Amino acid sequence: MANVLANIFGSSPVKPLEQHIDLAYRCAKKLHDFFAASVQGDWATAAAVRDEIETLEHEADSMKKEIRLHLPKSLFMPVPREDLLELLLVQDKIANRTKDVSGLVLGRKMQLPEQIAEQFLEFVDRNIDAAKQARKSVRELDELFTAGFRGAEVDLVEGMIEELDRIETDTDDKQAALRAAIFEIEGTLNPVDAVFMYKVIELTGEIADMAERVGRRLELLLSH
Repeated sequence: MANVLANIFGSSPVKPLEQHIDLAYRCAKKLHDFFAASVQGDWATAAAVRDEIETLEHEADSMKKEIRLHLPKSLFMPVPREDLLELLLVQDKIANRTKDVSGLVLGRKMQLPEQIAEQFLEFVDRNIDAAKQARKSVRELDELFTAGFRGAEVDLVEGMIEELDRIETDTDDKQAALRAAIFEIEGTLNPVDAVFMYKVIELTGEIADMAERVGRRLELLLSH
């Protein structure tokens, strides 16, 4: 991978970050199929999707390490190298949270109550939307770099970040509603299961949180 990255860096210092966010998004996207299977109690399918998530998370983690090692230290850029590395770390957490939550659910074979299953799947999909919007925003890095982080390209990315903020706010609202829905049926649940359900909601919601932080890091880059 080092040689591949070296070749990419030769043409673009930010292209590997765009490829990394693509891996992180593809990882998060797998949660739709994972939770759809878990809701049905189809643990064989859920385990297979979990394997795919682990593979993508590992690829993202390996690429993160290679980028950190090979991002040029002396390259003249309109933004600090350290800011690009901070962006990379936040991107990587999207894949990390995906792996964490799928591992927790599969490990306990946690099947969500029927009363909240549809609501939870909508919440999952909205978090995936946030990861997708983060990817869309980061994909503009190459053009931003070429434009020197000035001009119409900046306005375009700022608009994308605003949309990312709206999506993240929507996930917060859905998370609050989901917690309230679980609270309403807590009396019918095993107490330990209820605790872990809240944890699953928290970890899933952090995917959108990390995506929103990608937007914050991009805003910082735009401010230079």
